Amino acid sequence: MRRPAFYSRSPRTLPQAADPAADQAAVPSSEGGGRGAPPVPPDSLSHAKAGWQPGRRSFAFLLVLCAALVAGGATWWPRQGKALTQKDIDSAVLRTLQTQTLPSPAAKAAEIVRPSVVRVVGYGPEKATPEAKTQKRGRNMAKGKPPEAPSDEGPPGQVERGVGTGVVIVDKGVILTNLHVVAGAETIKVTFSDGLEAVATITGVQPENDLAVLQAQKIPDDLIPAVMRSTADLQPGDQVAAVGFPFGIGPSVSAGVVSGLKRSFRSPEGKQELGNLIQFDAAANPGNSGGPLINMDGEVLGIVTAILNPTQQRTFIGIGFAVPIENAASAAGSPPF
Repeated sequence: MRRPAFYSRSPRTLPQAADPAADQAAVPSSEGGGRGAPPVPPDSLSHAKAGWQPGRRSFAFLLVLCAALVAGGATWWPRQGKALTQKDIDSAVLRTLQTQTLPSPAAKAAEIVRPSVVRVVGYGPEKATPEAKTQKRGRNMAKGKPPEAPSDEGPPGQVERGVGTGVVIVDKGVILTNLHVVAGAETIKVTFSDGLEAVATITGVQPENDLAVLQAQKIPDDLIPAVMRSTADLQPGDQVAAVGFPFGIGPSVSAGVVSGLKRSFRSPEGKQELGNLIQFDAAANPGNSGGPLINMDGEVLGIVTAILNPTQQRTFIGIGFAVPIENAASAAGSPPF
């Protein structure tokens, strides 16, 4: 335990100055038992009358020297500036904002979550559904290929069926994504932010929320999991950003706001209806599925799962949906809140 400081109860006092007259009276006489003072040389009589004592001249010189140093110190040392006022601080902040370009809140949030975002690719027999064909054309165009070019080859006898996004929630390589991103895939590969590519396996599913949990077989040494944030205090109008790989391009960032809460969505094929969704207007497209919807602190609020479009073009018209992170984390068997 740290001991408190101890202080003296009485202040230090300087000894009283000696009285020259008393000193002279106390000097014993060399004659007559102290009846007289010793003879004083003639040349020092004037000094004795003036009360001169040895060392006084030196002391006076030191006083003069100290006074000169104090007077010169005012010019040698810079004077203390005036105290800053709130007006001075506001003016400095305003000048900084006017002369320097600061990163946007979405840019800072995306940089925080970036190490936790992964690209998810499913390989297997090529699908012939309209949605699969649309995504294939989009991926080809994003790569600068003709829209109907053959899919990239994957493992022997397999082709790239779909591209999505995932987010690392445990540093052991546990990844959340959408079930429809990996459903039916014979091989799943994930690419981490540092470029490491690894095979992943499905370890858990939650079909009612279109969620899947992946386990990467190989992970980076310094893998950083995302921070998950409760949606209990989320409100319409709150700023959010979607991070992912639309049509395989990325990681891409789009910013917007929460448009609504507790929304429902039915897939275009009518096969499934999802409830309790977060509605947002940050741009999302095929390939964003499974990616994180984050707040401006880079914390994951939900998993992007669908976009609303009454046509078969599967393009974004301003309405996207995400599964709240409470449901997503429970799919991994570890509710965080």
